[in-house]
Amino acid sequence: MPGGTVAAVDLGATSGRVMLGHVSPTELALRPVARFPNTPVRTIDGLHWNILELYRNVLAGLATAARETPIASIGIDSWAVDYALIRGERMWGNPSHYRDERTAGGVAAVHSRVSPAELYRANGLQHLPFTTLFQLETEELAGIDTMLLVPDLISFWITGRRVAERTNASTTGLLDPVSGQWNESLIARLGFPRRIFPELVSPGSEIGPLLPGVAAELGLGTWLAIDSRQQHPVVTAIGSHDTASAVVAVPATSPDFAYISCGTWGLVGVELESPILSEAGRAANFTNEGGVDGRIRFLHNVMGLWLLSESVRTWERLDGPIDLPALLAQAAAVTTPVAVFDANDARFLPPGDLPMRITEYCAEHVLRPPGSRPEMVRSIIESLAVAFAEAVETASELSGVRVDVVHLVGGGSQNELLCQLTADRLGRRVIAGPVEATAIGNVLVQSRAQGFMTGDLEAMRALVVRSHETRVYRAQTN
Repeated sequence: MPGGTVAAVDLGATSGRVMLGHVSPTELALRPVARFPNTPVRTIDGLHWNILELYRNVLAGLATAARETPIASIGIDSWAVDYALIRGERMWGNPSHYRDERTAGGVAAVHSRVSPAELYRANGLQHLPFTTLFQLETEELAGIDTMLLVPDLISFWITGRRVAERTNASTTGLLDPVSGQWNESLIARLGFPRRIFPELVSPGSEIGPLLPGVAAELGLGTWLAIDSRQQHPVVTAIGSHDTASAVVAVPATSPDFAYISCGTWGLVGVELESPILSEAGRAANFTNEGGVDGRIRFLHNVMGLWLLSESVRTWERLDGPIDLPALLAQAAAVTTPVAVFDANDARFLPPGDLPMRITEYCAEHVLRPPGSRPEMVRSIIESLAVAFAEAVETASELSGVRVDVVHLVGGGSQNELLCQLTADRLGRRVIAGPVEATAIGNVLVQSRAQGFMTGDLEAMRALVVRSHETRVYRAQTN
């Protein structure tokens, strides 16, 4: 079976990248061709994603990739819940950011019609105030034809086809977690127009070929004319929720594992065959989101490295650039006990001065506030480690999965202090890496669809194990 090359567009909450992946039954190689920032914009009407700038950078990255090698397929993933509204062929307004304050009113309006307990039985999602259905409650939907989540929006712009990929659609709160179909009764009860929810597709489905104008913009028309054997790359649905793709790339060798996909957010959970819709699951604020090959990602959202990155941004506004590796080393050297706070406290969600908010939290809870920046960083990482460990234990208890090992993937796997403290809190091995788990999962699902490899999730994970190094952290006792 010959191998081939695909392009992964991976859009995170703070940055984006275009990666080339070459895959065969025995090879998995990934390399970046473009990286770019994802910086939101605040206007008089709130916080927005700069989606057109993101799209421009995506096209530029794909053009670079196409110049380097023929590409068989393109897959697009991003963060969840946020969307664009489409009227005709046009985007109606700029997509709002999930950290925008407007979502609060939507929560009250939805819960006035569907109680939290009923809602959990209907969609299986933990309560997050920015879930898509709460956001939609704040919109004027008259005249809107389609709602497209961010990866689906970019797929629409480059193929002309409107679809909703299932793993990301599962984060809207409007998908039935058992059937994997739009929850018609919930949509009707909330009064949303049924027409705005497009056809659902599963990871591995072909969305379509590139529009001729897009192909020309990527520079594909020239070599297509020279070599008629070459074909336009197709756009393939992958686990377009970035965590769904990241979980594909967890280098697990047995089913007894939990995962922490750690970046801006920390998504902590286990993989199941069917959802858990119990009252205990709701009380623990656990979510049932769709995974690749019909798996369920039973997980809890933890605030993640946003706490650190937003704190660093605050300090940089005051004093200029921060040497983060040096600051982390100083935090690792802190020996005095530091405050452990609730990393999921709602006050930490909006952008702003997080060090001040952490100090206020400590004052309210009779904790000694961090007295220096290294202590503040240590406090943040200790608090995240505690939140991660508690979520793993709860996931295991609710699901019955015996967790022997925890895989920490994504950008957070590079944070040695976080990995070690998490292992210490768990009393279990933490296996860190791969860093680019989301892009790897994106590439693997595309490659399987193109026939460059075969097999189930376990076969894809075995290829990750063979091709990527990881680091093991064991609990240290004092």
